[in-house]
Amino acid sequence: MGQLPKEKPKLLIVEDDYANQKFLDLFLSRYFEVDSCDSSETFYEFAAEKKYDLYLIDISIKGKKNGLDLIREIKFNPKSSSIPVVCYTAHAFQRDRLNALDAGCDVYISKPSNIYTLQKVILQLVERNSSGVVREPLNPEFVTA
Repeated sequence: MGQLPKEKPKLLIVEDDYANQKFLDLFLSRYFEVDSCDSSETFYEFAAEKKYDLYLIDISIKGKKNGLDLIREIKFNPKSSSIPVVCYTAHAFQRDRLNALDAGCDVYISKPSNIYTLQKVILQLVERNSSGVVREPLNPEFVTA
C-alpha cells in the first residue's frame, strides 16, 4: 500500500451505538482524525463544519433520516460525491447490501466483521481518493461475508 498524506485524513463515523462509536474511534484514530455522531441531524452539523475524507455510515441511526438517506445525499451532491462512503451495518441481508450499493456507497461491510478488514478497506479508499489516480473500484463482494 502507498503512503497516506502527512496530515491524518478526516473520518466521520455515523453510528448510533455509543460502544461501537468508541471502539471504532479508538481503533481508527491511529490513522485518522476521527469524529463521531449518532444521528442525521448531528451528521449535518459535523459536515457543515469540516471537510471529511471519508464517511463510515450505519444504516440504522437516530434522527429523521436513516443512513441510506445520508449516503444518497452525499453521492448526489456534486460537492461531496467524490468522498468515499463505507456502509458499515448490522443489516446483513442481500437486499440491504443492494439497497446500500444502490444508494451510492463505495463499499458495504456487514457487522460483525473483522476490524482489520474494515481498516484495510478504509485506508485503500482514502489512498485511492487522495492519489487522484483513477483505479478500478474496490470489489464490495469480498467484505460482505
